[in-house]
Amino acid sequence: MRGINKTILLGNVGKDPEIVILEKDVKVAKFSLATTDIFKDDKGQSHSQTEWHSIILWRNLADLAEKYIRKGSMLYIEGKNRTRTYEDKQGIKRYVTEIIGEEVVLLDKKEG
Repeated sequence: MRGINKTILLGNVGKDPEIVILEKDVKVAKFSLATTDIFKDDKGQSHSQTEWHSIILWRNLADLAEKYIRKGSMLYIEGKNRTRTYEDKQGIKRYVTEIIGEEVVLLDKKEG
C-alpha cells in the first residue's frame, strides 16, 4: 500500500525567492512562507501563532517564482514534505523539513 504525502498551505512569502541554476540549466527557487493560525483562548482573548515553512520550487514553478513571487505575496501551495539531513560545521547532524511545491496559485490582487 502506498502512503500519501500532501501538504496544503495558504500564506505570505517572507522574502524574495532565491533562484539557483543547477546543471543542465535546471532552475530551483527557495523561499519562506508564513502561515498564521488565529484562535481564541478560554477567556475569549485572540491569539495568533505563525509557522514558517521552507518552500522549494523546481523548473517551471521556479520560473513562475522568479517572475511573479515577491516578499509579501499571498500564495496557495500544494506539495509534499521532504526532510533531509546534513552535518553542520561542528559536525552536528541537522534536520531540515521542506515543502516541495507541485502547484502554486498566486492570490495577490492585480493592480489596475
